[in-house]
Amino acid sequence: MATAALIIYLVWAALAFGLRSWVQWRRTGDAGFRGSGLRPGSMQWWVRLLFTSAMVIGAAGPIAALAGLAPIDVLDRPVVQVAGAVLALGGVAATLAAQTSMGASWRIGVDEAERTALVTTGAFALARNPIFTAMMATATGLTAMVPNPVSLFGLLLTVLAIQLQVRVVEEPYLQRVHGDAYARYAAAVGRFLPGLGHLRSPLRHRPHHTPAPADEPPSVSDMSADR
Repeated sequence: MATAALIIYLVWAALAFGLRSWVQWRRTGDAGFRGSGLRPGSMQWWVRLLFTSAMVIGAAGPIAALAGLAPIDVLDRPVVQVAGAVLALGGVAATLAAQTSMGASWRIGVDEAERTALVTTGAFALARNPIFTAMMATATGLTAMVPNPVSLFGLLLTVLAIQLQVRVVEEPYLQRVHGDAYARYAAAVGRFLPGLGHLRSPLRHRPHHTPAPADEPPSVSDMSADR
């Protein structure tokens, strides 16, 4: 299983990052990478470091297994490995499909000065971050195929990096850039899975004795995540 996991991982990385960047460049003249000049110590810088570490360790898990690192006994079951392979392959396909749904707005990283279209169709009608959902599914499947301590650590880093990227970097950026449009979208569509992780944007309540002027539009309050 270690060899199969390594092959799936390498194919996934080549398609999701290499091929997708090439397609983006051919279509738009822009490979889609952002954040090359990140300020050391900034949140994006830390998240990028976590992502890079997770990618390296993701490959190191199968390699360590091939080198003789023993799996964790409780997870070392054929049914777990087969289920992991199915999940990993499904995650690869879902990653590519979600990237396609994003079209010309696909990016790796965030440029605070850039404004791209808010994508809410295709896979993004089901979840606000379907690419990251698919990435976590792929990483989970690969870990189940090769359930050793290195793979588990890589999965932990992957989930941590994605959570920070979405919650601390991307959601505040999208709120600033798209305002009410993103507020309505985030209130209706889950963060990673349908129905889970909506952002609420309740209207501010006014005292009954002080009616709002007839020409004053409703305002969206600060958004807070559902529990």
